[in-house]
Amino acid sequence: MKIMKMKPRNTRMSSGLIKPAKRSIHMKGKWKAIEVDPSVFSEEGMEGLVCFEELTDYRLVDSEKAAANAAKELAMEKKKMIKKKNKTKKRKASEGEESNKKKQKKRKQRIKKDKILEAPPNQESTSELQSLEKEKPTQDKVTKHPKNKKQIKNWTNAAMTGSDDKHADVSAWKDLFVPSPVLKALSSLGFSSPSPIQALALPPAIRDRMDIVGAAETGSGKTLAFGIPMIHTIMEWKNSSEKPVDDDTESTTKVENLYFPAVDESTIEEHEEDNMDAEGEEGESVTEQDQSDTDEHDSEEKDDDERLGCVEVIENVEFDFDPTAEAEEELAGGRIQPLLGLVLTPTRELAVQVKHHIDAITKFTDIKTAIVVGGMAQEKQRRMLNRRPEIVIATPGRLWDLIQEKHPHLLNLRRLKCLVIDEADRMVERGHFAELQSLLEMLNTVQFNPKRQTFVFSATLTMDRSLPTRLLQKKKKKHLDQRGTLEVLMEKVGIRSKPKIIDLTRKEATVETLTETRIHCQKEDKDFYLYYFLLQYPGRTMVFANSIDCIKRLNSLLVILDRTPLPLHANMHQKQRLKNLERFAERESCVLLTTDVAARGLDIPNVEHVIHYQVPRTSETYVHRSGRTARAAKEGLSLLLIGPDDMMNFKKIYKALGKDEEELPMFPIEIKCMEAIKERVNLARRIEKIEFHNGKEKQHNSWFRKAAEALDLDLDDDLLIGGAKDENDDREQQRAVKGMKKHLKHLSSQPVFKNVFYNKYPTQMGKLSLPHMPQAGRGNALNRVSIQEKKQKLKKGVAKEQPQ
Repeated sequence: MKIMKMKPRNTRMSSGLIKPAKRSIHMKGKWKAIEVDPSVFSEEGMEGLVCFEELTDYRLVDSEKAAANAAKELAMEKKKMIKKKNKTKKRKASEGEESNKKKQKKRKQRIKKDKILEAPPNQESTSELQSLEKEKPTQDKVTKHPKNKKQIKNWTNAAMTGSDDKHADVSAWKDLFVPSPVLKALSSLGFSSPSPIQALALPPAIRDRMDIVGAAETGSGKTLAFGIPMIHTIMEWKNSSEKPVDDDTESTTKVENLYFPAVDESTIEEHEEDNMDAEGEEGESVTEQDQSDTDEHDSEEKDDDERLGCVEVIENVEFDFDPTAEAEEELAGGRIQPLLGLVLTPTRELAVQVKHHIDAITKFTDIKTAIVVGGMAQEKQRRMLNRRPEIVIATPGRLWDLIQEKHPHLLNLRRLKCLVIDEADRMVERGHFAELQSLLEMLNTVQFNPKRQTFVFSATLTMDRSLPTRLLQKKKKKHLDQRGTLEVLMEKVGIRSKPKIIDLTRKEATVETLTETRIHCQKEDKDFYLYYFLLQYPGRTMVFANSIDCIKRLNSLLVILDRTPLPLHANMHQKQRLKNLERFAERESCVLLTTDVAARGLDIPNVEHVIHYQVPRTSETYVHRSGRTARAAKEGLSLLLIGPDDMMNFKKIYKALGKDEEELPMFPIEIKCMEAIKERVNLARRIEKIEFHNGKEKQHNSWFRKAAEALDLDLDDDLLIGGAKDENDDREQQRAVKGMKKHLKHLSSQPVFKNVFYNKYPTQMGKLSLPHMPQAGRGNALNRVSIQEKKQKLKKGVAKEQPQ
């Protein structure tokens, strides 16, 4: 929006007097840029100076009236601010009075209860005890709403909306025994009908209490298939009035814990009380924003908690507990809130996503969730567990650390009602999660609960797995395990009863709406084809590689080529990883460079293309990578860049998937454009190489110089990389890099593809696009592949008809 000020002309009258100035008028409107071929002004360095804009939708505004209205609005805002401050002061004062009254009331009740317990039992005492129990607030009656009503921005918001209808008809869910608060949440999210995996998994899980082993294609809604039964079980446990004896009391033959020494129960209770006293604000909803707070914020909160604790001890010596914490901890019947649902995931991002999905369908219940993953503040996660959430979503490493620390909420896992292992085939692979193996052994021996319900889900559970080549070379190890993959997995997880096995995967394992294609090239040429694809087909694209070093190199290369990539790998800080995912989900045209960290489970909306820069090593990884696109019956493209080193993995994958290599179509490339593409990429490679080596040299040499200064030693130039360079050499190199960047900018301004002119009369110095150049952005990659396939079929048909 631009504002143009129009001043009236001052004209003199014949008598020599000046007319009074007219009121100034502001003209408001929208300036719309007119697209012009950059080659028109590429000469003489004018490409960045010329801009054509057209004023549309303009209107005239009186400046004096606008100023008066603005002054009125400011005055109104000031009044509102003053009113708001007065209200907050009054509310804080009333809250302080109410808290003092509650404390006094609680103290009287406790004294009364102690007197009753000391007195001999009679009818009056029992009636008084019953009345006291009735006065206790229960979590079933009081539903706590989060204080922060502002919706937290995350990449799952768009994926969790089934449609725009916020009051969808959910009659299709009612026959699946879904609880009414969950139905209300599903209606508000717009999920009018269940997916096939949900329709088949919910009745046996909720009605028959069976263990579920589910295999369904990517993007089929597996999270709700295990989330809804878990919520139903927790709500049933909360609503039950009778106190379970088996869960709370141990048998006479006490099993000695294999992992922890015997702990006295009194010490556990003291530890619980200390944790509850040190807790911050009670009753807040646990959100992902809380989890991603910085360590500084955590330390500030900790100091505040300690300071509050000190004040409480000095002024209120009689009270050694927090009534709100006790109300949260205790349920109806005096039961302490145990951990009821545990979800284990292989990656941190998947754990965050599962938490968002479960929070979305539990928003009309009082069920609390917490996330326990690495890369986030451990102290913050301990405080979240101190609030005793019913459901914990965790990665095995951090969870095992907190179990070994003997956190009170994780001490007794025998009361666990639901155990979920998401992406189970990846989780139980040998050598990947040592902590998971220890955790499963503990849950199946010492902390075993025969009534526990187990859910095992993945998109590649039922795929035939071939052993590594190093084992197949040995004849003795060809038949290592005669049993099926599912039997081995069920034994590891601890499913002892006969589970309900649901297999909805296709023979090809990939989704039907996915278009698969390939490009055969040399290893050095992969950068050319990647840049060509990103330039010709803009959109939301995920690029997968097998190593972190490859991702780092591609990131610096694409930054130089002005493609604005977003990296994602295991060596990044967790906060930055989540931020990059959010940015990728926000932007319509963006590139996410990632390792297999993002291959499993992530539901990022509207991913159009998946590019395998390096062919994955296993068929399962290929299926999961390709499953990031073509989700929920949408179309998507999977492109394999196959070099000579990738041929073995490519053949192995297609053999395991039962597909024919020859039927996989080749991706159409405009060869006429490749010369311009190669020139740009080669120049960017040279710049990247110089900057990378300079950075490495500076880091290495600065460390040696600092060490020599600390020890008061003379540094030998031979120890430095590149020797002792002169300042002149550095300046020359910087000039050379600057010149290369300027040349690359000039090349980038030249069109690789034909652009359409929007102005009627181009200037004489303008260069028209050549007729043989391909159109930019005409159609998408899927259309180009389908057209190519039709042409090939026509050619084959003509070739068959000719001999006859």
